[in-house]
Amino acid sequence: MPFTALGLEARIVQAVQEAGYTEPTPIQAAAIPVILAGTDVIGIAQTGTGKTAAFTLPLLTRMTAVLNGRAGTKALILAPTRELAVQIEENVRIYGKHLNLRIATVFGGVGERPQIQSLRAGVDIIVACPGRLLDLLGQGHGDFSGIEYLVLDEADRMLDMGFLPSIRRIVRGLPGKRQTLLFSATLSKEIESLTQEFQRSPKTVQVGRRSNPAETVTQWVYEVPAHLKPGLLAHLLEDPAMNSVLVFTRTKHGADRISKRLEQSRISCGTLHSNRSQNQRLKALKDFRDGAVRVLVATDIAARGIDVDGISHVVNYDFPPHAEDYVHRIGRTGRAHAIGDAISFVSGDDQAALRSLEKFIGRGILRKKAENFDLSAPAPPRSAEPPVSRGPRPQNRRGGDGGAAQGGGTRGGQRQGAGGGGGSGGPRERSGQQPASRGGSPPSRPRREPAPQPAQESSGSAGAEYASGPGGRRSRRR
Repeated sequence: MPFTALGLEARIVQAVQEAGYTEPTPIQAAAIPVILAGTDVIGIAQTGTGKTAAFTLPLLTRMTAVLNGRAGTKALILAPTRELAVQIEENVRIYGKHLNLRIATVFGGVGERPQIQSLRAGVDIIVACPGRLLDLLGQGHGDFSGIEYLVLDEADRMLDMGFLPSIRRIVRGLPGKRQTLLFSATLSKEIESLTQEFQRSPKTVQVGRRSNPAETVTQWVYEVPAHLKPGLLAHLLEDPAMNSVLVFTRTKHGADRISKRLEQSRISCGTLHSNRSQNQRLKALKDFRDGAVRVLVATDIAARGIDVDGISHVVNYDFPPHAEDYVHRIGRTGRAHAIGDAISFVSGDDQAALRSLEKFIGRGILRKKAENFDLSAPAPPRSAEPPVSRGPRPQNRRGGDGGAAQGGGTRGGQRQGAGGGGGSGGPRERSGQQPASRGGSPPSRPRREPAPQPAQESSGSAGAEYASGPGGRRSRRR
């Protein structure tokens, strides 16, 4: 069935055809007519099946009748991550390029001023992350009294990320008479129970089992000790068929560590996680999409919304504890009926999660052993591993990082005197307590001391009030 048979506006169909699409995906064919009829919809389909276009195309068609009126913002689309918000905005611009359309994004990690100006201008469509949007609305920016369409994309992820209270507050400020659409690859029972808050008699449009990964993705598992994961990843990447690889790790620090090791092995890679600036994240995505880097190492939250064609492999370096996360991860490959491979590293602690996943998807996952890779190599001795915790900082009280940490440097001493809840010197002076000096040597005096003080008095100065303990934390000395 061609797009022309779905009832979409002619200019939108033209833009779709110019983008290279000829026939709708199953979720698009099922959801578009229902949305065009004005019904609230719960859309469930696997990642990579075209859910964004499934709500964008009918939304734009319904909005064409009101665009000429220009009576403020008409549509609000909420997404859990910046990357997904950017992806949605790109889709809206592509499909609405023949319309006189105004669209803006609102999310954290970038300056507020352009976003505030967009809210004040009353653009036609706002694509936003709940946190930043709620902040700006709380400052009095934006008028959503004319909203007619609300879309909650990746609703399950927004619930997992704790956005539900923010979403409730945002929705309370919207008109009750509106069309509300919820879309996700998986839809938890918790989300389903909340649809009665946001929707009126919604119709569920579901393509495939909600727990199934895409059928075009081949899945297998390598059972490997945790200490051999880095070596196994590098070994697998010797295969030139792994030409566009997305590696998932559980933590931001882990992503940085893996990326550094791959670069040391002369494997080009980028990193994507929430500690990266927005410009760094966009550059990493662009480099990966353009093929400038072969591997992208990412965390779950940052990777939600990655829409890159041709990802050959997804590697679960850290096995996900939740089955829904696994479905989302491997859905980054095998998109739009393309084929792809999903590889998971499983250590001893992951066996329970693996069994839960197999029960969730209703089938077992093939176990493999890497050829020419020694799984019996012992773990390195503890002395060769990086220390887990820091010891006390150096005793050098002048110059360098140690001096600043101790308060011996001018700026370090000022920071310590001003910190700790209203100043460190005040409470000591009122209590009359005198902290002992460290190792018999007098602590440094604060810069603004009117005159040098005797050593026995300088121990009560603000600069010596707090000393760095293990890990650089400041603790009161008694």
